[in-house]
Amino acid sequence: MVSRQRPSSRDRRGRGPRGPLYGVRGSCDLAARGVPADRSPGERFDALAVSVMSELWAAWPDRLGPIELGVEEVPVLPDGWTSDDVPLSTYVEATTTSPARIVLLRRPIEHRAETRADLDALVLTVLVDQAAEILGLDPEDVHPGYAAED
Repeated sequence: MVSRQRPSSRDRRGRGPRGPLYGVRGSCDLAARGVPADRSPGERFDALAVSVMSELWAAWPDRLGPIELGVEEVPVLPDGWTSDDVPLSTYVEATTTSPARIVLLRRPIEHRAETRADLDALVLTVLVDQAAEILGLDPEDVHPGYAAED
């Protein structure tokens, strides 16, 4: 007689299924919700940038106007670049065919942040600096949580 084994939900080391799980939305029961799928570092950065920029748009809706927010992995530096500093963001003026655009450079910003709190503070600082430049105001007047980078 040949015995058939049931397929196991465990791997050869006795662990259960690995990887992100998606639970039922809106459920308060942790077991029913499962473990939320983890975002990639890029997705977390994008969500943080949009959150901070949304606060700025809400605080200055008329003066900031239609500015697009973009995120690039790394800067594209011109051939003649001689500075030791790597930019953290750029501002692209509006043209007749496209609105103004603030572009955050994700990898240089992440490289300077040691912790998640540092990353949150640095993204806030960079976006407030850009908004202050656009508005012609001091950064402290643009956002109450602003802290200048040391």
